[in-house]
Amino acid sequence: MHFGIISPPVPGHLHPFGALGRELIGRGHRVSLIHMPDLEERARREGLEYISVGRGSHPAGSLPVALAQLSRYQGLAALRFTIRMIAETTEMMLRDGPRAIGNAGVTALLVDQTEGAGGSIAEYLDLPFVTVCNALALNREPSLPPAFADWSYNDSWFGRARNRLGYAISDRFLKPVTTILNGCRRDWGLRPMATMEETFSPLAQISQQPKLFDYPRSRLPANFHYAGPLRGPLPAPIPFPWERLDGRPLIYASLGTLQNNRLPVFRCFAEACADLDVQLVVTHGGGLTEADVAALPRGPLVVGYAPQLEVLARARLTITHAGLNTVLDSLSCGVPAVAIPITYEQPAIAERLRYTGAGEIVSFGSLNPGRLREAVRKVLAGESFAANARRIAESIRTAGGTKAAADTIVNVTKQK
Repeated sequence: MHFGIISPPVPGHLHPFGALGRELIGRGHRVSLIHMPDLEERARREGLEYISVGRGSHPAGSLPVALAQLSRYQGLAALRFTIRMIAETTEMMLRDGPRAIGNAGVTALLVDQTEGAGGSIAEYLDLPFVTVCNALALNREPSLPPAFADWSYNDSWFGRARNRLGYAISDRFLKPVTTILNGCRRDWGLRPMATMEETFSPLAQISQQPKLFDYPRSRLPANFHYAGPLRGPLPAPIPFPWERLDGRPLIYASLGTLQNNRLPVFRCFAEACADLDVQLVVTHGGGLTEADVAALPRGPLVVGYAPQLEVLARARLTITHAGLNTVLDSLSCGVPAVAIPITYEQPAIAERLRYTGAGEIVSFGSLNPGRLREAVRKVLAGESFAANARRIAESIRTAGGTKAAADTIVNVTKQK
């Protein structure tokens, strides 16, 4: 088969798709990323083929400019900016996607759950498609908070009322996207959708979350699969100075790929750990300059990029912005975390860490070295945090990951 991937244009979503794509390629299939010109090099690095769309509206160089703007925002401002970006890429995909997909001979689609255009394109072209939840699963239930919410699970009348209000706010924020989608669906002779859940696949929905890292659910469809993190061998090894590890308890710190230029936050990490008997390893993903790194107190081990899972296998604790990939990698290694959520779904991911007992939260607005140091000490000293992280690690191991996801994809698309 020839699978086409429709994904948000950011590493946190593209990296899991890359691992899944390489697994399918290894089974004899073709896999192509369908996106704007700035993603061609990324597709090739992930070992995927590339199908170009959006050369007129999203020319080469436009994505780095948009992501640089995005990195300066936090909270609701970042959410609003992100939705504007989503609306623009949705319009691009709906306009250019069907022809490009048809010309390339794609026979099935793998659609990120946050990309509403994919399901509509599949329906229009009569192609089978599978929904892949690279972010928190967006399937709604009255007892579950929305994916952007900073409150936890509460199955009381108050909790359900708060969630209902949250979903109404979410729908209002997403209206620019749903308006574009429904306008195009009408033009294509398709029934307008009432909610984004109508864009999810009727064949299979595959989530990176393990079941133990979700709230209690009772309304998931029968085709929903908790596969766990989508990971696989990297296309190329990432060098790391292993010889500089000194044997002290290792703390791994990362702000992911979109919030990684926040020097004051990295400085806070270094100051919080300076007086502890630990070794701090910081990865900044290219967000800091050499001068920035040199200015960090007490000389933590700082690298631009790291083989994350390999480093985490030696760690005792992760300090993170609560990006889902970093959190899942940490939990895969049985390592608890201290989360400092900044924006998007990070507050909701952090709340799941607290709910499962696998970590603590320090709010971004109140972050300082003292509060962070206190949280680090609490998690390092509390055996329950590590025990709960190990429990989730076992559930990840048994969920099947990339291989189980690929099995499901091949089975349901062949049947179609």
